[in-house]
Amino acid sequence: MDSYQTLAERVLGGAPASASAAHAILSSPDEELLDLVAAASRLRREHFGNRVKVNYLVNLKSGLCPEDCGYCSQRLGSDTDILKYSWLPKDEAKRQAEFGLAGGASRVCLVASGRGPSNRDVERVSGMVEEIKSSTPDVEVCACLGFLKDGQAQRLKDAGVDAYNHNLNTAESLYPEICSTHTFADRVDTVDKARGAGLSPCSGLIVGMGETNEQIIEAIEALRAVDSDSIPVNFLIPFDGTPLEGTWTLTPQHCLRILCAVRFLCPDRELRIAGGRELHLRSLQPMSLHVANSLFLGDYLTSEGQAAEEDLDMIVDGGFEIVGAESAERLRDELKSHRAAHQAAFAEAAPSEAKSGGAPAGAAMTMSTLPCGKPLPTAGHEAGDSGVTIPTIRRRGAGTELTPNA
Repeated sequence: MDSYQTLAERVLGGAPASASAAHAILSSPDEELLDLVAAASRLRREHFGNRVKVNYLVNLKSGLCPEDCGYCSQRLGSDTDILKYSWLPKDEAKRQAEFGLAGGASRVCLVASGRGPSNRDVERVSGMVEEIKSSTPDVEVCACLGFLKDGQAQRLKDAGVDAYNHNLNTAESLYPEICSTHTFADRVDTVDKARGAGLSPCSGLIVGMGETNEQIIEAIEALRAVDSDSIPVNFLIPFDGTPLEGTWTLTPQHCLRILCAVRFLCPDRELRIAGGRELHLRSLQPMSLHVANSLFLGDYLTSEGQAAEEDLDMIVDGGFEIVGAESAERLRDELKSHRAAHQAAFAEAAPSEAKSGGAPAGAAMTMSTLPCGKPLPTAGHEAGDSGVTIPTIRRRGAGTELTPNA
C-alpha cells in the first residue's frame, strides 16, 4: 500500500478507501501508528476542523431487556448488578438532560432498554423531547429505543427528535454468535425506518468481541451502506455476568487503528469514541481525538466513565473547541469551579448533620457497598494481580438520587 499520507490525499480527492487499504491499516505495526494518526487527522480536520461534538446519555429505563445480546449488562438473564428501574418521569428526564447541556453537550441521547417501544412508549418519549426542547430549542435529541414499528419513527420526528441510534454492533457474519433473539437484518431495518422518516441515522459498532480484522471491515462497510451519519465506536465493557465477561482482546494501539480505519472508510461522518474508551484506549484517549470528532461526556448507560472534567481537559489540552460553546476552556473552568463549590458545600454540611444524627445530602457518594451488599469497587480498579481493569457499575445520575457525572 502507498503511504498513509498518499492514501489520505486520494480520499480527500474523492476516491473512497478500499477494504484492502483498511486491512493494511488494521494490520499495521505499532511503529507506524503516529504516521497513521497524522494521516487520519487530515481527513478529520478537513470535514470537522478542530471541533469536538459532546454528547450526553440519559438512561430513561434500565435493565430487564428480553434480548440476549452477549455483550450487554441489561440482557436477558444477566447476573450483572446494574441499576434496574422503569421509565423516568418526564421532568426527571429533562433534569438529567440539563446536567449534560451544562457540561457542554449539544446532543442529548435518550435511551431505553427493551426490544422496542410500544406506541405508548413513543408518546412518552415524544413528551420528554418536547419538554426538553421547550427550554433548549437548539439542542439535538437522539432517541435510542430499540426496534421501530411502522409509523413510530415519524411520530418521533414530529415531536422534535433529530436522530435515531440503532447500532449494527458487529459484522453480519459474526452476529449469530453474539445474539439469538434478533438478526442483523432486523437492525438494518430499523436504521432504514429512521432514515426514511427523516431522522439522522446514528449507527455504530462494538469492537473487542472476538471479531477478526476482516469482520471489523465488514461492519464498517455495512455502516457505510446504511448511510450512518454518526458512528459511535464502543469498546467492549466485559461485565461480569454476561457471556463475554473476562474478554480482553484489545490494545490501545489497535483501538486507534480501528478508529483510523473508520475515518478512512467514512471520512465525512461523525466518529464518536464511546463506551469503554477509558478501559481500552487508556492514555491514548487524547490522541484518539485527532481521529474521532465526538465523544460521550461522563458516564454511560450502566457503567461509569472518567470524570467529566477529565473529558473537558482532554479537549482543551488537545487544542480543540466544543461544538456550540464559545470557549472550551471557559466551559471547562466554569465546570471545575461549580464542582469545587458543590463539594465544599457538602463538606460544610456534613459536621452539623452528623451531630443531629442525619446524613448529608451527599452521603451516598461515600457509600462503601452496593445495594446488594457487595463491596463497592473503585473506578477502574484491577482484579487481584491479573492486570485486568474491572468496569465500575454506574451508581449515580439517572435512576438514583445522586448528581450525575456531567
